[in-house]
Amino acid sequence: MANPASYNAQVLDIKLIREEPGLVRQRLASRGAGDENLLAELVAADEQRRRLVADVENLKAERNRVSKEIGGLIAQGKSSEAEARKAHTRDLGEKIGTLDREVDQAVKVREGILLRLPNLPHPTVPVGRSAGDNLTIRSWGEPASAGPQYRSHVELCETLGLVDFSRGAKLAGSGFLLYTHLGARLERALIQYLLDLHTREHGYTEVSPPYLVNSECMVGVGQFPKFEDQAYAAREGLDRSTDGKLYLVPTAEAPVANIHRGEILREDQLPIRYCAYSPCFRAEAGAAGLTTRGMIRVHQFDKVELIKIVHPDRGETELEALVTDAERVLQSLGLHYRVVLLCTGDMGFASAKTYDLEVWAPGQGAYLEVSSCSNCEDFQARRMDLRFRTSVGPNRFPHILNGSGTALARLFVALIETYQQPDGSVRLPEPLHRYFGADRISR
Repeated sequence: MANPASYNAQVLDIKLIREEPGLVRQRLASRGAGDENLLAELVAADEQRRRLVADVENLKAERNRVSKEIGGLIAQGKSSEAEARKAHTRDLGEKIGTLDREVDQAVKVREGILLRLPNLPHPTVPVGRSAGDNLTIRSWGEPASAGPQYRSHVELCETLGLVDFSRGAKLAGSGFLLYTHLGARLERALIQYLLDLHTREHGYTEVSPPYLVNSECMVGVGQFPKFEDQAYAAREGLDRSTDGKLYLVPTAEAPVANIHRGEILREDQLPIRYCAYSPCFRAEAGAAGLTTRGMIRVHQFDKVELIKIVHPDRGETELEALVTDAERVLQSLGLHYRVVLLCTGDMGFASAKTYDLEVWAPGQGAYLEVSSCSNCEDFQARRMDLRFRTSVGPNRFPHILNGSGTALARLFVALIETYQQPDGSVRLPEPLHRYFGADRISR
């Protein structure tokens, strides 16, 4: 296996695929999705492109040589021979044009396959096929025992008037929520608290991105073409020609990670740390649970996202720090959680290594994922052509990391289920008091 340094610098680089096809096949196969089967077609398209490019260069060299001969023949008065040479250059031009079109087609085939290939799992990621193969790394706090004394968030929301599930469905369909009164205030308080925590104590720069992005942004972070069927596409009024030009963001990662797309940064600008709130829109057609009342799986939810753009040598260190920043949220709110390292078969498309934070919800008697922290290494940077200039050597691709800091509505669920009181009220943890304006939610 390649050493980690060279591996990290060339993730899904076509050069790595040419030089170490066995490594690439092995790491893709570890995901268990059969993506390694695309490599043969990819290599064939790449070899065809390289062969065609060589043919084009040879023909261009010959055309240049013949063009020089034409000038000499004309100077010598050999007009008939010069005309023959001109006809030959025209034939060469037509052949070059044909080959150029074939090169373009080979490039389209090659790039199309590359866009469909997921990132290579980092060598430290455990090999597995599903969530059952993930590794619990650590936990914090003690879980409240599930039992009849803990009502579900659905009952709490209805009793306390926090969420109107039926009217939310009436407004937009199943999987959409209508926060009401103190529920809307709690949602807003949580968002404000998360933004302040990460910007004032963790050193992130707050940005407020558009909630619509173009397809280039979705390709850049790896959402497209893989997950295009899960996106909400927008249209400008009645103009059908605008269909698919803009999409509702599935997460703030889509706009924020692309802020520097196509740029060449200075090395001393790194690391860059952004924090952003956005609603998140995910169609996820046929997703399990969307027909069930509640807040666990919904089409629209709020999230505070953390993005890092870092030097490749700092990728692993910055990932651990990112997880710590997300953990701080749950610790400050006194919520029991566990940190899980995802196996190869359970990781996201763009990720090389991912930790999930799962918070305990006693009313559900289950852990709920509220944060997913990933190092995508240079996978996204390559897709969006984001580089940084070094003092020596060629420009390099930075590592891009993303993490939920954290996601709602599951944090909302865990919070009210954990802090429900025998009298039917919900006691709020101290950090939320000044944001919410009270220390508890009562009828």
